[in-house]
Amino acid sequence: MNRTLRHLIGFSMLCGLAPAANALTQEISAVFTPDPANPLKNEFVNTTPESGVCTFHIPARCKQLNIFTIRTAFYAHTKTPILANHTNPRDGAMWKMPSDWRDLQVTHSRTGEVATVQMRIAGIGHRWDVRPGVAVWAQPGITWQSQWRYAPSPCEGTGYVAAGTNFALFFWLVPEGAGVCSRQPGMDITALQYSNLEYAYALKTPNPLGMSSGQYTGTMRYTVGPGGDIDFGDNMSTAETEFVFNFTLDVQHTLKVEVPPGGNRVELVPQGGWQAWLQRNRRPERLFRDQTFNISASSRFKMQLDCQYGDGSNQCLLREPQSGGAVPVNISVTLPNGLTDGAGQAVNRRPLMRDGSGTELFQPGFYVDRKPGQLHFEIAREQVAEMLTGVGKTYAGNVTVIWNSEI
Repeated sequence: MNRTLRHLIGFSMLCGLAPAANALTQEISAVFTPDPANPLKNEFVNTTPESGVCTFHIPARCKQLNIFTIRTAFYAHTKTPILANHTNPRDGAMWKMPSDWRDLQVTHSRTGEVATVQMRIAGIGHRWDVRPGVAVWAQPGITWQSQWRYAPSPCEGTGYVAAGTNFALFFWLVPEGAGVCSRQPGMDITALQYSNLEYAYALKTPNPLGMSSGQYTGTMRYTVGPGGDIDFGDNMSTAETEFVFNFTLDVQHTLKVEVPPGGNRVELVPQGGWQAWLQRNRRPERLFRDQTFNISASSRFKMQLDCQYGDGSNQCLLREPQSGGAVPVNISVTLPNGLTDGAGQAVNRRPLMRDGSGTELFQPGFYVDRKPGQLHFEIAREQVAEMLTGVGKTYAGNVTVIWNSEI
């Protein structure tokens, strides 16, 4: 959620895309919400519902491998019989998946801001049905089960296979940059079919601290078929020609400023109080007050001022109603560790202006949770001399300090 935080400071001073018709479609979602218990972990959390082998069969193994799976309806079948020990992988059971990282752009639904997500397919599996039976996959000295429990290079096995007389379910890992993985039967196969598609995917998401609050959406499209991004060889026929992933990244930033009770009323006084002036007629060098606040921020923000009294300059004024006199008040901000300006510099007594110049961008390096900052208010020596001339006067005015996440 975009936020604009306004704190009113009162002064008192007495002085004297749509998918193709034949496409598989999957919705992918992730969310970022800052975690006060772990402020250095600034990552999206995948919220896509899990299904398939990791949910129903090998959850502990998947946790160990740091993967999760999705199972989707899918059907493919052989065009012609598969010959025993064929030499061309494209004639039988083969898989070539988009295992390299690929960029896609996600766009903020309101601002049009763009960020980059990277994706790759990291695992593949099916339920397959075979005629005349599962024993066709056996090779001399190798059981048919081990052919599927352990994967052919460059794929990697997960140790999982579940089977009946004529069917089995398997799942393999697909390393980054993997090429073709294939299996050759020891006997001729009359027919082979896949009745689902099981896969794992890996994501690299952008740094959410550099993104605006709201939803980002985008689409990744993979072609399906011989020579496509997802390639099952020349002998497997499927109606699908495309696999479409629709992404939604939800950024839920925090920007919160807390001023302690009474902190919105600021009284400017000399160093050590008014005794030196009242007792020894010693004029103060300046009048000032440092006001602490606590800030929680996971988003970029800017700051500026809104003034009750101004004279066309970039500063706020305090007015004396009896004489009509007015003096400028210098206001600056110091932000806690973890918050820097656009150049990565620490923010220490950075002047605040009505037009926001010089404070156009502050950004977190990590989630800052209720850390103290300060607002500094000061009237300079030359104005103090003016204020202390003549009869006693009271200067006052309201200043609104604005923290705005709409960058």
